[in-house]
Amino acid sequence: MAIRGSKPKSPGCSAVGMRPFLALAIMALLLLTLLTGCSSKKDSDVTTIRFVTWKPNQPEAWEKILSIFHQENPDLKIQREIGPHSSTAFHDLLTQKLKNKSRDVDVFFMDVIWPAEFAAAGWALPLDDFIAGQEREKFLEGAIFANTFENRLYGIPLFIDSGMLYYRKDLLQQYGFTPPVTWQEMVNTADKIVIGESKKANTIYGFSGQFKQYEGLVCNMMEYILSNNGMLVDRGKDVSAVTGKRAIEAVRFVRDQIIGVAAPVGVLAYQEPESLDLFIQGKAVFHRNWPYAWQISNDPQRSTIAGKVGIAKLPYFPGGKNYSTLGGWQLGISRYSEHKEAAWKFVQFLTSERIQKLLAITSGKAPTRRALYDDPEVLKENPHFRYMKEVFLSAYPRPVTPLYPALSNLLQRYFSTAIADKQSDIRGEAEDTSREMNKLLSMSK
Repeated sequence: MAIRGSKPKSPGCSAVGMRPFLALAIMALLLLTLLTGCSSKKDSDVTTIRFVTWKPNQPEAWEKILSIFHQENPDLKIQREIGPHSSTAFHDLLTQKLKNKSRDVDVFFMDVIWPAEFAAAGWALPLDDFIAGQEREKFLEGAIFANTFENRLYGIPLFIDSGMLYYRKDLLQQYGFTPPVTWQEMVNTADKIVIGESKKANTIYGFSGQFKQYEGLVCNMMEYILSNNGMLVDRGKDVSAVTGKRAIEAVRFVRDQIIGVAAPVGVLAYQEPESLDLFIQGKAVFHRNWPYAWQISNDPQRSTIAGKVGIAKLPYFPGGKNYSTLGGWQLGISRYSEHKEAAWKFVQFLTSERIQKLLAITSGKAPTRRALYDDPEVLKENPHFRYMKEVFLSAYPRPVTPLYPALSNLLQRYFSTAIADKQSDIRGEAEDTSREMNKLLSMSK
């Protein structure tokens, strides 16, 4: 019997019936809130490190390195900006960003010749507070010295470079030659092998190097000049030395005996990749390059001459001695970075022993950590490290000055003009360049 004034309750709207639906709704709302909150928190906890780097020769190695870093550091994300392979072009890109105090740069690569410039300009962050003296001693002394300006450290060296002579081991053996000691011997050996191969309808050149107007040209030409007892800069007097007799003789040799003779005229447009391509295609007897070329030359997937490659110290002129230009790349942190601690964590990771070892094994990069030159796995993949260690330790640096980029531009222009034209007035070009160099050098006093 119904109570007067009341309405029958719908079974579907009863309090009891509402409970399961209400509970489910509340649970769904809580779950949605929780998931949304977690997602928001996760995004906000990730710090992006902007890494400005050049185009690598071995991209797969770098993909692996970054994958390891991301797995071990889920709170950090590396965002790469890949610049040009050329050191000169990469320098232009990077310095433009740093001049503008760009926040798009946290960590960046530096060529071995840049630390003084970046330090003097106030672009690079001093790293002394991040790395203890005991840790520094684990690196090659020369590599640390190259990153030091006015007694402060501005970069951590990742790998070191020095010029080396690669050669066709099979062809030298076939024609009865040993690796050349002097530059003239190299040219003569190459000439005889080229002639011999031409009789077999095999077109091959004697030599391949880097002679395009860029920083690599300075590296190559400095090796010729130093090995003839010449200099680029008289450090004792802090003046240009390009007008010296020995320096001019070396430049003339390159113009008259290398360009268009031992090497094709096309080397005037070659940087490292182009010059190496000629060699690994089996089209050159000798080749000048950095340590990384060993791995590529002996990779059957990339080289037609794998297993037929030898390596030696660069030749020299009579009365001189072997010289290799000191090269290599370092990691710096922008003074304008908003994430300096995170940036250091990334730099510390990249320059660690295990990552340098990975680069040595997979990419042929010569490490800057001393211990790796005694590592069996590194030496197995890079047996030349054992007997080329002396070259790495004694490689000759380019002039250390904040004004080096401007100095290099003058030298690039001079060398390019001098070797490209068989009728060039080398002495006249050298004297003009010397005057401009001395003006620059006087500014640094």
